[in-house]
Amino acid sequence: MIVTIVLTAGQFFAKAQYKDPGILPPPPPSNDTQWGVASLDSAGMPNLTPTIPPTYEALAKSTLAADLKTPDNVKTEVEYDPALGCYIVRTKVGEFEIGTPFMLTPEQYNDIELRRSMQQYFNRRNGELVKGKTEKEPFNVLDMNFALGPLEKIFGPGGVQLKTQGSVQISAGIKSNKTDNPALSLTARRKTYFDFNQKIQANVNATVGDRMKFGMTYNTDATFDFDSKNIKLAYEGKEDDIVKNIEAGNVSMTTGSSLIRGGTALFGLKTTMQFGKLTATALVSQQNSESQSVNTKGGAQTTDFTINADEYDENRHYFLGHFFRDNYDTFAQRLPYVSSGVQITRIEVWVTNKSGNYNQSRNIVGFMDLGENKVLSSNYWQPNPAYDNTCNQSNNLLQTIKTEYPDARNINTVTQALEPLQAYGIDGGKDYEKVESARLLQSSEYTLNPTLGYISIKTALHADEVLAVAYEYTYHGQVFQVGEFSADISQSDQSLYVKMLKSTTVSPRTPIWNLMMKNVYSLGAYQVQKSNFRLN
Repeated sequence: MIVTIVLTAGQFFAKAQYKDPGILPPPPPSNDTQWGVASLDSAGMPNLTPTIPPTYEALAKSTLAADLKTPDNVKTEVEYDPALGCYIVRTKVGEFEIGTPFMLTPEQYNDIELRRSMQQYFNRRNGELVKGKTEKEPFNVLDMNFALGPLEKIFGPGGVQLKTQGSVQISAGIKSNKTDNPALSLTARRKTYFDFNQKIQANVNATVGDRMKFGMTYNTDATFDFDSKNIKLAYEGKEDDIVKNIEAGNVSMTTGSSLIRGGTALFGLKTTMQFGKLTATALVSQQNSESQSVNTKGGAQTTDFTINADEYDENRHYFLGHFFRDNYDTFAQRLPYVSSGVQITRIEVWVTNKSGNYNQSRNIVGFMDLGENKVLSSNYWQPNPAYDNTCNQSNNLLQTIKTEYPDARNINTVTQALEPLQAYGIDGGKDYEKVESARLLQSSEYTLNPTLGYISIKTALHADEVLAVAYEYTYHGQVFQVGEFSADISQSDQSLYVKMLKSTTVSPRTPIWNLMMKNVYSLGAYQVQKSNFRLN
């Protein structure tokens, strides 16, 4: 049913577009009748419409009173009497009737309910229109909505909508590292820098009308780099448009043929057009992913790998001395049998303490030339030709430090005590390093090859960390020792003299540069079977 709302001065009424004899139409407007006023009496006073309708005709035909609001305690109830087959209309205040009840037939009751439901529907629609024009939603930066105006003919209805969701966490701090290295200037001993850490998970969705959409996703915790940032701008055409779809940003390509494979993690431009029954898809993009083929045989996975020669596993694997490095090929030429005659029986590995654990810590002074006979950084140390292998007696370094520089035992006076050695080209930070409260590594933190004489640290060392060792081994039935063990110097406040394998000064010109093994590579794989490994 279509109803036309006609508004006149001081009144409005509903005018039906057709006549149904089963429903009583509303009364026509009267020129001398105002809202809620029926007529004027002889004295010129208005006759008010009764608040309580006495009959069905008054309820369905007459205009109800509008001058006063019916009190809330006045209730009109409708009861159905099955014996009579009619509806009884009662007007009550509480439990007392204030009007004469009258009966309605089922047809009359249905007509009244239809008229009332229609009136409530149009009142609700009119209220929504008025509310939409008068009330404005508060401005929200994360959820914005703008009207397009004349541009709706191009992009369609809906306006511009922008919605942002997600979370952003930013932590900032300052780190300051101080290295008491006498070889460095005072300004270079302390390094202060800012430390920022951020965690962002944000989604931005925008629409322009019902045709253009924009989406952006930023996630710093994504597993892959190409998943951390996703940007997509899409335009969707109508059913009768030639251009069906245009996408820019992170797009995907799917094909219905097994001969031409689709691509993933694509960044570029994609368009879909339709010419009658012909559909054409064009794509120009850059692929940010890589596909690999995995072969399995007997339940095991086989994967091809390629590694450059300079991509060795650095700062983890070290020879214990030049004696083991120079004889490595000779000792390992008959693998799996190692013909070295060496068996390392005891070892202590010391590193710079950055963990804050001081349970097994000692002050150490590591010397580069300790235990060396042929490869020496300084000519000041005299080699002993009686010892061809590495040991404390291979040169006079340890004996000279003990006798001529006794103050080097005190970690606070190491720099001053060994300062005279600078005249012979022996400098701190290069030829020797002092480490206060160095940490003793547990046996689970490194792997020792007792016959070939090298160790592998489980965690790679940083450039500013020092690595030093003291070990004991047997060679051709004789026992040799390099460095001092913690049990040799019982006083914990005195420094230990140990063999330095890595210093804070990284230079290929120093002899200990060759102690770092550069023939160990990481495949990035686990549980590799030795029998199925092939190297070309």
